[in-house]
Amino acid sequence: MRHVACYLSFALVAAAADLPVREVVLFKHGVGYFARSGHLGAGESARLDFKAEEMNDVLKSLTLEEKGGGKISGLRYDSSEPLDKKLGQFPFSIGSQQPLSAVLDQLKGARIELKFGTETVAGAIVGARKASGGQNQPEREQITLLLDSGEVHNLDLGAATSLRFSDPTLQLQFKDYLAALAQARSKEKRSVYIDSTDSKAREIVASYMIPSPVWKSSYRLIFGESGQPTLEGWAIVDNTTGDDWTNVRLALVSGRPISFISQLYEPRYASRPIAELAEEQALAPVVDTGTLDELKFKPAAGLVASENFERLERFAKVQKAAAPPAAAPGVAGGVIGSLVVADRISAVPSTMSASAAAQELGELFEYRIATPVTIRKSESAMLPFLQDKIAARKLLIYSDQSSAHPLNAAEITNSTGKTLDGGPITVFDAGTYGGEALMETVKTGDKRLLSYAVDLGTRITTQFDSKGEVVREAHMNRGVLTTRTAAVEIRTYTIRNVDQKSKTLIIEHPARPEYTLLERKATEKTANAYRFEVKLAPDATEKFPVTEERVYSSTFAVTSLTPDGLVTYIQNKNLSDAARKQLGDIVSRKRLIADNDGERHRVEAQIANIVRDQERIRQNINSLNHVSGQQEQVQKYARQLDTQEGQLASLRDHQAELERKNAALQSELNSLIEKMEF
Repeated sequence: MRHVACYLSFALVAAAADLPVREVVLFKHGVGYFARSGHLGAGESARLDFKAEEMNDVLKSLTLEEKGGGKISGLRYDSSEPLDKKLGQFPFSIGSQQPLSAVLDQLKGARIELKFGTETVAGAIVGARKASGGQNQPEREQITLLLDSGEVHNLDLGAATSLRFSDPTLQLQFKDYLAALAQARSKEKRSVYIDSTDSKAREIVASYMIPSPVWKSSYRLIFGESGQPTLEGWAIVDNTTGDDWTNVRLALVSGRPISFISQLYEPRYASRPIAELAEEQALAPVVDTGTLDELKFKPAAGLVASENFERLERFAKVQKAAAPPAAAPGVAGGVIGSLVVADRISAVPSTMSASAAAQELGELFEYRIATPVTIRKSESAMLPFLQDKIAARKLLIYSDQSSAHPLNAAEITNSTGKTLDGGPITVFDAGTYGGEALMETVKTGDKRLLSYAVDLGTRITTQFDSKGEVVREAHMNRGVLTTRTAAVEIRTYTIRNVDQKSKTLIIEHPARPEYTLLERKATEKTANAYRFEVKLAPDATEKFPVTEERVYSSTFAVTSLTPDGLVTYIQNKNLSDAARKQLGDIVSRKRLIADNDGERHRVEAQIANIVRDQERIRQNINSLNHVSGQQEQVQKYARQLDTQEGQLASLRDHQAELERKNAALQSELNSLIEKMEF
């Protein structure tokens, strides 16, 4: 049976039509578009092999196109049903190291034919087992059959030369069981079959998307002695599929469209409720145990099973370019690097055919390699896709405030008319290696600064200074004073150019929230910095101050401010005369209140002193009353107490008057503040 399954599998492979890869489009978000085409004969099937993890994308994006008027009758693929669930559908199981007798014992009643040499025995299986062979004898496998004559015979399975099931259905089930086991051993490969029952042969095209390595960009920026520099672009492409790419049309797309994985390959099983009619169940006897209380129960709510199906959006069709004119096939690639070791390191533009047709694809940008490309499976290639003159100038850029030196940089403007995909850039200057930079994707007409080396011939120091805070505005409303205060800060860059040549320096000054520039306008502004361009003379020092202002608002309750604090606002030149007069009235009232409070506190202190003195005198009188001959002194203390009582009465009257005056002054101040507005 194992040999039969292998033969059927080989026959299926041999009959499958070949659809080689004709076109590949690689994207930047982890997928690739593949188009296969080939000849499909009448009644023939084509097979496409994929990895298991690719099947979700294949089922989401596979499209078929036929040429010649025929019809495709079906599309089938290897199921991903779990092996246990698949094998559970059979009326028997074959376990690991399980003897044949144990398998046959599961098929009691099935008809079987056994051959013992030239003799054939047929009958229904009664049972099968392992039997002991006696002392020092190995175990033997036996089967018990009910023959057509009615006799029951025990037969030795080990002596049988072959066996066959009389039931064709059972025989086929054994074949399917073994085929499922064989397929499960191939965990990686999954096949999709394109069937045709049409009587006509024709060409067929199958296209799909599968996960693919991201293609990578690498650039060389080459400055010559004069004129515009040259920008070379190389694409690094990896073929991780199981097929060779032979003379394929290759396109590389820059951009990141939305892509996702939808679980279409794994079978889904919905959970369903179990529901049975009551009359279908046998009734059990009910034993009544009596009642204690009468309780009322509500019937339980029924279950509703539902399943939400995902909505899948189809991939946007990739625009197919017409096949290029006939060209000599071969591997389009290049040498990894363009340096030649001689008396010194030198660099010139590569002698390559940078021919890639570039075009916009909506929000994406495509480089289509002009000549067919050959990349064998499990190999990679470097493909030139760009070699153009580009607008660029050399300058210095200073953005790291902790460094004493700026960086050598190139300011490039994308004048190629093509989108430059992001990637590393190796810079060659004056025929030698200059450094390396990293560039993000640059659209046509956009500009980037690429820093690639430290300039040790320029030193920069910074000094910070502040002019203090100035109140620019003051507003009063219902007792609340609102001020707008400006804080001015100055950062001075001192730049020393020790080289004997002129330079252009770009200073990237941090753009802080709530701060605005004064006196000076930035050349450019990025998301988090201002850029200032400074011309440096040979062997010279330049000071470049940057002044910034931060304006912030503050609010105060006027009642909480002291007269001296209000005077600082009155003295501000930015305050109007009307506002100054109104604040002056408040200061006058607050000072009257302060003077009155001072007098009130002085009276309170005098009262407290007299009360303490009276307490002392009373203690002395109590002590002298128990001593004979001290009556005169007691009388003297009594007269002092009488005098102090008169003083206390006068002081308390004055205290009450001061409190009434304080209340009146405070009322006048509150009324004045409430009405004041400017």
